Amino acid sequence: MLKKLSLVLLFVGFTATSNAQIKTPQPSPAAKLEQVVGLTDVTIEYSRPAMRGRSIFGNLVPYGKVWRTGANANTKITFGDDVIIDGKELKKGTYAIYTIPNKTSWEVIFYSDANNSGTPKEWDENKVAVKTTVEVQEMPVNIESFTFLFDDLKVNSAIIGILWENVYVGVPFEVPTEKIATKNIESVMAGPSNNDYYQAASYYHTEGKDLKQALTWMQKATEDGNAPFWYLRRMSLIQADLGDKAGAIATAKKSLEAAKKANNADYIKMNEESIKKWQK
Repeated sequence: MLKKLSLVLLFVGFTATSNAQIKTPQPSPAAKLEQVVGLTDVTIEYSRPAMRGRSIFGNLVPYGKVWRTGANANTKITFGDDVIIDGKELKKGTYAIYTIPNKTSWEVIFYSDANNSGTPKEWDENKVAVKTTVEVQEMPVNIESFTFLFDDLKVNSAIIGILWENVYVGVPFEVPTEKIATKNIESVMAGPSNNDYYQAASYYHTEGKDLKQALTWMQKATEDGNAPFWYLRRMSLIQADLGDKAGAIATAKKSLEAAKKANNADYIKMNEESIKKWQK
Protein backbone atom coordinates (compact mmCIF):
# COMPACT_ATOMS: atom_id res chain seq x y z
CA MET A 1 0.00 0.00 0.00
CA LEU A 2 2.81 2.38 0.94
CA LYS A 3 4.62 1.53 -2.29
CA LYS A 4 1.51 2.32 -4.36
CA LEU A 5 1.02 5.64 -2.53
CA SER A 6 4.63 6.60 -3.22
CA LEU A 7 4.18 5.84 -6.92
CA VAL A 8 1.01 7.99 -7.04
CA LEU A 9 2.76 10.92 -5.34
CA LEU A 10 5.71 10.55 -7.69
CA PHE A 11 3.37 10.61 -10.70
CA VAL A 12 1.51 13.68 -9.42
CA GLY A 13 4.79 15.46 -8.78
CA PHE A 14 6.06 14.62 -12.26
CA THR A 15 2.82 15.80 -13.87
CA ALA A 16 2.88 19.11 -11.98
CA THR A 17 6.50 19.67 -12.96
CA SER A 18 5.94 18.79 -16.61
CA ASN A 19 2.94 21.15 -16.85
CA ALA A 20 4.73 24.08 -15.20
CA GLN A 21 5.79 26.91 -17.47
CA ILE A 22 8.72 29.17 -16.79
CA LYS A 23 7.84 32.83 -17.22
CA THR A 24 10.55 35.26 -18.17
CA PRO A 25 10.37 38.87 -19.42
CA GLN A 26 9.82 39.23 -23.16
CA PRO A 27 12.56 41.05 -25.07
CA SER A 28 9.87 42.90 -27.04
CA PRO A 29 6.90 43.24 -24.67
CA ALA A 30 3.39 43.60 -26.04
CA ALA A 31 1.62 46.94 -25.70
CA LYS A 32 -1.90 48.24 -26.33
CA LEU A 33 -2.62 51.92 -26.89
CA GLU A 34 -6.21 53.18 -26.79
CA GLN A 35 -7.36 56.69 -27.62
CA VAL A 36 -10.66 58.44 -28.32
CA VAL A 37 -10.15 61.03 -31.06
CA GLY A 38 -13.19 63.28 -31.15
CA LEU A 39 -15.84 60.56 -30.90
CA THR A 40 -13.86 57.80 -32.63
CA ASP A 41 -12.15 54.93 -30.80
CA VAL A 42 -8.66 54.08 -32.08
CA THR A 43 -6.55 51.19 -30.76
CA ILE A 44 -2.98 50.14 -31.59
CA GLU A 45 -1.58 46.72 -30.58
CA TYR A 46 2.13 46.15 -31.09
CA SER A 47 5.36 44.79 -29.64
CA ARG A 48 8.18 47.05 -28.41
CA PRO A 49 11.76 46.06 -29.27
CA ALA A 50 14.60 47.96 -27.59
CA MET A 51 17.81 49.42 -29.04
CA ARG A 52 20.17 47.58 -26.66
CA GLY A 53 23.16 49.43 -28.07
CA ARG A 54 22.30 48.54 -31.67
CA SER A 55 22.14 50.86 -34.66
CA ILE A 56 18.52 50.69 -35.83
CA PHE A 57 17.47 52.45 -39.03
CA GLY A 58 19.60 51.66 -42.05
CA ASN A 59 21.07 48.71 -40.15
CA LEU A 60 18.84 46.49 -37.97
CA VAL A 61 15.86 47.88 -39.89
CA PRO A 62 17.11 48.24 -43.48
CA TYR A 63 16.16 51.19 -45.63
CA GLY A 64 13.83 50.57 -48.56
CA LYS A 65 12.31 47.31 -47.29
CA VAL A 66 8.89 46.53 -45.83
CA TRP A 67 9.06 46.41 -42.03
CA ARG A 68 6.47 44.97 -39.64
CA THR A 69 6.77 48.23 -37.64
CA GLY A 70 7.64 46.63 -34.34
CA ALA A 71 8.46 43.07 -33.37
CA ASN A 72 6.74 39.67 -33.34
CA ALA A 73 3.29 39.67 -35.02
CA ASN A 74 2.39 42.60 -37.24
CA THR A 75 1.28 45.81 -35.57
CA LYS A 76 -2.51 46.26 -35.64
CA ILE A 77 -4.56 49.44 -35.65
CA THR A 78 -8.34 49.50 -35.26
CA PHE A 79 -10.51 52.48 -36.19
CA GLY A 80 -14.04 52.60 -34.78
CA ASP A 81 -15.24 54.81 -37.66
CA ASP A 82 -14.21 55.60 -41.22
CA VAL A 83 -11.23 57.98 -41.21
CA ILE A 84 -9.31 60.04 -43.74
CA ILE A 85 -5.56 59.59 -44.25
CA ASP A 86 -3.72 61.73 -46.80
CA GLY A 87 -7.05 62.65 -48.42
CA LYS A 88 -8.06 58.98 -48.82
CA GLU A 89 -10.89 57.25 -46.99
CA LEU A 90 -9.99 54.30 -44.79
CA LYS A 91 -13.02 52.26 -43.73
CA LYS A 92 -13.50 51.43 -40.08
CA GLY A 93 -11.93 48.13 -39.05
CA THR A 94 -8.57 46.58 -38.21
CA TYR A 95 -5.43 46.95 -40.33
CA ALA A 96 -1.79 45.98 -40.14
CA ILE A 97 0.62 48.92 -40.18
CA TYR A 98 3.62 48.24 -42.39
CA THR A 99 6.30 50.79 -43.13
CA ILE A 100 9.17 51.24 -45.57
CA PRO A 101 11.71 53.37 -43.69
CA ASN A 102 14.18 55.53 -45.56
CA LYS A 103 16.63 58.15 -44.33
CA THR A 104 14.45 61.22 -44.97
CA SER A 105 10.96 59.76 -45.38
CA TRP A 106 8.87 56.68 -44.64
CA GLU A 107 6.09 55.02 -46.54
CA VAL A 108 3.31 54.00 -44.15
CA ILE A 109 0.95 51.28 -45.35
CA PHE A 110 -2.42 50.27 -43.90
CA TYR A 111 -2.86 46.64 -44.98
CA SER A 112 -6.27 44.94 -44.79
CA ASP A 113 -4.86 41.54 -43.74
CA ALA A 114 -3.91 42.09 -40.10
CA ASN A 115 -3.17 38.49 -39.12
CA ASN A 116 0.41 37.96 -40.23
CA SER A 117 3.36 36.91 -38.15
CA GLY A 118 5.49 39.80 -39.24
CA THR A 119 5.33 40.67 -42.93
CA PRO A 120 3.08 38.64 -45.27
CA LYS A 121 4.68 35.65 -47.02
CA GLU A 122 3.26 37.01 -50.26
CA TRP A 123 2.63 40.73 -50.51
CA ASP A 124 -0.75 41.54 -52.10
CA GLU A 125 -1.13 45.09 -53.42
CA ASN A 126 -4.90 44.56 -53.47
CA LYS A 127 -4.79 44.47 -49.67
CA VAL A 128 -3.15 47.89 -49.43
CA ALA A 129 -6.07 49.99 -48.18
CA VAL A 130 -4.16 53.28 -47.88
CA LYS A 131 -0.53 54.27 -48.41
CA THR A 132 1.04 57.60 -47.46
CA THR A 133 4.52 59.11 -47.27
CA VAL A 134 5.67 61.08 -44.23
CA GLU A 135 8.86 62.96 -43.48
CA VAL A 136 11.42 61.85 -40.92
CA GLN A 137 12.05 64.23 -38.02
CA GLU A 138 15.30 63.77 -36.14
CA MET A 139 14.98 63.59 -32.36
CA PRO A 140 17.53 65.32 -30.08
CA VAL A 141 17.81 62.15 -27.95
CA ASN A 142 17.57 58.42 -28.57
CA ILE A 143 14.28 56.66 -27.75
CA GLU A 144 15.37 53.29 -26.33
CA SER A 145 12.08 51.38 -26.77
CA PHE A 146 10.07 51.39 -29.98
CA THR A 147 7.02 53.55 -29.31
CA PHE A 148 3.64 54.46 -30.80
CA LEU A 149 1.71 57.47 -29.52
CA PHE A 150 -1.23 59.67 -30.43
CA ASP A 151 -0.09 63.24 -30.82
CA ASP A 152 -1.65 66.64 -31.57
CA LEU A 153 -5.13 65.52 -30.46
CA LYS A 154 -7.91 67.73 -31.81
CA VAL A 155 -11.68 67.39 -32.11
CA ASN A 156 -11.48 66.27 -35.73
CA SER A 157 -7.96 64.85 -36.09
CA ALA A 158 -4.81 63.46 -34.52
CA ILE A 159 -1.38 62.16 -35.48
CA ILE A 160 -0.12 58.59 -35.14
CA GLY A 161 3.43 59.05 -33.90
CA ILE A 162 6.17 56.43 -34.37
CA LEU A 163 9.43 56.83 -32.42
CA TRP A 164 12.60 54.79 -32.12
CA GLU A 165 16.29 55.58 -31.96
CA ASN A 166 16.50 59.26 -32.94
CA VAL A 167 13.65 59.08 -35.50
CA TYR A 168 10.09 60.38 -35.31
CA VAL A 169 7.48 60.08 -38.06
CA GLY A 170 3.87 61.20 -37.75
CA VAL A 171 0.82 60.09 -39.74
CA PRO A 172 -2.06 62.61 -39.57
CA PHE A 173 -5.62 61.30 -39.81
CA GLU A 174 -9.07 62.87 -39.67
CA VAL A 175 -12.15 61.53 -37.90
CA PRO A 176 -15.85 62.23 -38.70
CA THR A 177 -16.64 63.95 -35.39
CA GLU A 178 -19.02 66.54 -36.84
CA LYS A 179 -21.01 63.90 -38.71
CA ILE A 180 -21.32 61.64 -35.66
CA ALA A 181 -22.17 64.49 -33.28
CA THR A 182 -24.80 65.91 -35.63
CA LYS A 183 -26.40 62.50 -36.03
CA ASN A 184 -26.45 61.98 -32.25
CA ILE A 185 -27.96 65.41 -31.65
CA GLU A 186 -30.65 64.90 -34.29
CA SER A 187 -31.49 61.48 -32.87
CA VAL A 188 -31.86 62.74 -29.31
CA MET A 189 -33.76 65.87 -30.29
CA ALA A 190 -36.16 63.83 -32.42
CA GLY A 191 -37.17 61.87 -29.33
CA PRO A 192 -37.56 58.10 -28.92
CA SER A 193 -37.85 55.98 -32.05
CA ASN A 194 -40.68 53.53 -32.76
CA ASN A 195 -38.37 50.74 -31.69
CA ASP A 196 -37.66 52.50 -28.38
CA TYR A 197 -41.39 52.68 -27.69
CA TYR A 198 -41.84 49.04 -28.72
CA GLN A 199 -38.98 47.82 -26.51
CA ALA A 200 -40.27 49.79 -23.49
CA ALA A 201 -43.84 48.51 -23.99
CA SER A 202 -42.63 44.93 -24.42
CA TYR A 203 -40.66 45.13 -21.19
CA TYR A 204 -43.61 46.56 -19.24
CA HIS A 205 -45.96 43.93 -20.67
CA THR A 206 -43.62 41.00 -20.07
CA GLU A 207 -42.83 42.09 -16.52
CA GLY A 208 -46.45 42.85 -15.62
CA LYS A 209 -45.86 46.56 -15.02
CA ASP A 210 -48.18 49.46 -15.92
CA LEU A 211 -50.13 48.10 -18.91
CA LYS A 212 -51.84 51.42 -19.62
CA GLN A 213 -48.42 53.01 -20.03
CA ALA A 214 -47.33 50.06 -22.19
CA LEU A 215 -50.37 50.60 -24.42
CA THR A 216 -49.60 54.32 -24.73
CA TRP A 217 -46.09 53.47 -25.89
CA MET A 218 -47.40 50.92 -28.41
CA GLN A 219 -49.82 53.50 -29.78
CA LYS A 220 -46.88 55.82 -30.36
CA ALA A 221 -44.86 52.99 -31.93
CA THR A 222 -47.64 52.21 -34.42
CA GLU A 223 -49.13 55.66 -35.12
CA ASP A 224 -47.33 56.10 -38.45
CA GLY A 225 -49.42 53.28 -39.97
CA ASN A 226 -46.38 51.24 -41.02
CA ALA A 227 -45.97 49.09 -37.93
CA PRO A 228 -44.60 45.57 -38.53
CA PHE A 229 -46.69 42.55 -37.59
CA TRP A 230 -44.73 41.86 -34.38
CA TYR A 231 -45.46 45.38 -33.10
CA LEU A 232 -49.17 44.88 -33.75
CA ARG A 233 -49.07 41.46 -32.13
CA ARG A 234 -47.62 42.92 -28.94
CA MET A 235 -50.20 45.71 -28.95
CA SER A 236 -53.07 43.24 -29.31
CA LEU A 237 -51.80 41.22 -26.34
CA ILE A 238 -51.62 44.35 -24.18
CA GLN A 239 -55.15 45.34 -25.21
CA ALA A 240 -56.42 41.88 -24.35
CA ASP A 241 -54.74 41.96 -20.93
CA LEU A 242 -56.40 45.32 -20.30
CA GLY A 243 -59.80 43.74 -21.06
CA ASP A 244 -60.30 45.43 -24.44
CA LYS A 245 -61.14 42.30 -26.45
CA ALA A 246 -62.68 44.22 -29.36
CA GLY A 247 -59.58 46.40 -29.71
CA ALA A 248 -57.33 43.35 -29.36
CA ILE A 249 -59.18 41.52 -32.14
CA ALA A 250 -59.00 44.54 -34.47
CA THR A 251 -55.27 44.93 -33.89
CA ALA A 252 -54.65 41.18 -34.19
CA LYS A 253 -56.39 41.19 -37.58
CA LYS A 254 -54.00 43.89 -38.77
CA SER A 255 -51.06 41.83 -37.48
CA LEU A 256 -52.46 38.75 -39.22
CA GLU A 257 -52.77 40.57 -42.54
CA ALA A 258 -49.20 41.89 -42.27
CA ALA A 259 -47.88 38.44 -41.25
CA LYS A 260 -49.54 36.87 -44.29
CA LYS A 261 -47.87 39.43 -46.57
CA ALA A 262 -44.54 38.58 -44.93
CA ASN A 263 -45.33 34.85 -45.16
CA ASN A 264 -44.55 34.40 -41.46
CA ALA A 265 -46.25 31.16 -40.46
CA ASP A 266 -45.61 31.55 -36.73
CA TYR A 267 -47.34 34.92 -36.43
CA ILE A 268 -50.17 33.81 -38.72
CA LYS A 269 -50.86 30.88 -36.39
CA MET A 270 -50.55 32.94 -33.17
CA ASN A 271 -52.87 35.67 -34.43
CA GLU A 272 -55.49 33.23 -35.72
CA GLU A 273 -55.50 31.39 -32.39
CA SER A 274 -55.77 34.64 -30.39
CA ILE A 275 -58.59 36.02 -32.54
CA LYS A 276 -60.51 32.77 -32.14
CA LYS A 277 -59.95 32.83 -28.36
CA TRP A 278 -60.97 36.47 -27.92
CA GLN A 279 -64.11 36.10 -30.05
CA LYS A 280 -65.57 33.53 -27.66
